[in-house]
Amino acid sequence: MKRSTLEIVSNLPLAGNVFELVLAGDAAPFVPGQFAEIEVPGKFLRRPFSVCHAEDGRLTLVCRAAGSGTEILSGMGRGRTLDALTGLGNGFDPERAGDAPLLVGGGTGCAALYGLCRELIRRGKAVTAALGFGTASDIFYAEKFAALGAAVRVFTMDGTAGEAGPVTRAAEDGNYSYFYACGPAAMLRALDGVGAGGEYSMEARMGCGFGACMGCTVQTAGGPRRVCRDGPVFRKGEIIWPTQP
Repeated sequence: MKRSTLEIVSNLPLAGNVFELVLAGDAAPFVPGQFAEIEVPGKFLRRPFSVCHAEDGRLTLVCRAAGSGTEILSGMGRGRTLDALTGLGNGFDPERAGDAPLLVGGGTGCAALYGLCRELIRRGKAVTAALGFGTASDIFYAEKFAALGAAVRVFTMDGTAGEAGPVTRAAEDGNYSYFYACGPAAMLRALDGVGAGGEYSMEARMGCGFGACMGCTVQTAGGPRRVCRDGPVFRKGEIIWPTQP
């Protein structure tokens, strides 16, 4: 973990209420799957964001303006500075990928897989990126994944673009060596039932981001674990999901 002051290089809208924030400064070395905690002016708690990509002293975050804190961030312009904790959490394990890994992203979770996709392509893997959205106007980064060399499958729940239905359909045929995922809990829970091995990055509300407050604790097969400190990446079958009503 490293505390830094990062400067906003760009803050651009991507789709709907999703925006891309590029920050420059002395951040911690990045492992795909790790996250950053950003201090929002006027707010007591930092906001956690999965890191999309980090290179050449720049950190890229893709965020959804879903509350007052992220609304403030979405309106901050170039040159503003932010207090950030970087290098948080445990990332994905690319050694488990096999020859043909599948990336499964839901909403802003798609961006959290971008840095991993770059790394897997660099290692010569035949990557398929399945990107799930609600509707056509929500789609972002599909071209970026394709430009890396991944085979891209886009899913929309309403069928207005790509394949109709949930993005988890991409995992049903088992035609992949291993999966990596990030997205809503319902999506991750569904992936827990597929045949091949895999791991996913969980989203959670966090108070501190480094394990002190215990506010993001989840139940696992090995006992209670903190998403921020022990995750956010967990392996398939590790999480004990809450009983559905």
